[in-house]
Amino acid sequence: MAVNDSVNILNSAYLAVEYIDSFLPDNPLQQPFKNAWNYMLDNYTKFQIATWGSLIVHEVSYFLLCVPGFVFQFIPYMQKYKIQQDKPETWEKQWKCFKTLLFNHFFIQLPLICGTYYFTEYFNIPYEWEEMPRWYVLVGQCLGCAVIEDAWHYFLHRLLHHKRIYKYIHKVHHEFVSPFGMQAEYAHPLETLILGTGFFIGIVVFCNHVVLLWAWVICRLMETIDVHSGYDVPLNPLHLVPFYAGARFHDFHHMNFVGNYASTFTWWDRIFGTDSQFIAYQEKEKKKQLITKK
Repeated sequence: MAVNDSVNILNSAYLAVEYIDSFLPDNPLQQPFKNAWNYMLDNYTKFQIATWGSLIVHEVSYFLLCVPGFVFQFIPYMQKYKIQQDKPETWEKQWKCFKTLLFNHFFIQLPLICGTYYFTEYFNIPYEWEEMPRWYVLVGQCLGCAVIEDAWHYFLHRLLHHKRIYKYIHKVHHEFVSPFGMQAEYAHPLETLILGTGFFIGIVVFCNHVVLLWAWVICRLMETIDVHSGYDVPLNPLHLVPFYAGARFHDFHHMNFVGNYASTFTWWDRIFGTDSQFIAYQEKEKKKQLITKK
């Protein structure tokens, strides 16, 4: 009975979104995107699309999303939004981070990406434009992937902080007490594999088109680069996402090496009380601000 009720609720929600979508104006970018997609299908093999297309999407998205945080360090006005103002970025740290990223991207992640084609073939995942899900379905699937990845990340990340194994793997990621956007994927190769597994679980559950692979890559990178940016910028559209953790939440984890283990949302830390130190810290900061105003 409960299962049927849930299915009916989901179907009703889907019909409601479809109804609302029918009143929205046509997307002017849809036709150019369709033409580009079909051109890609006509001129490249599925293996090339799945492998090199995925690599290009990852690399271009990653470094483009890092640009704002990188530029902020040169803008005096933005420094008031920097969370740890006493720990500015340095060229030495950024260069070290960049070199490690290149190694991880091409020697750890690229071999995994090479399996994308075989994954899509095994699960019979389509590439054709006609099979592409509607935008609201894609948004819902990315949200589902985020919920799954967040659960995996919380428990495995917390495990990596165990005193018996922390120094061997996760300590690499914590070399930077004050994080910056490019540092999001700066990690030990084993950590890349362990925490990266959570990314693929949602794909296995939801993937019904190759475009979800790329949409989820972009969404995940947008989130992880934002929380590692080191800047709590107002009017950040990601803050509209319910229970979104954000940069200040994760920055506290880098400052103190404890608590706030989840990647995207706050509920796991709230349930297990691993955000208690962060909450206490926020209360102290509010009191300081009140005293300063007086």
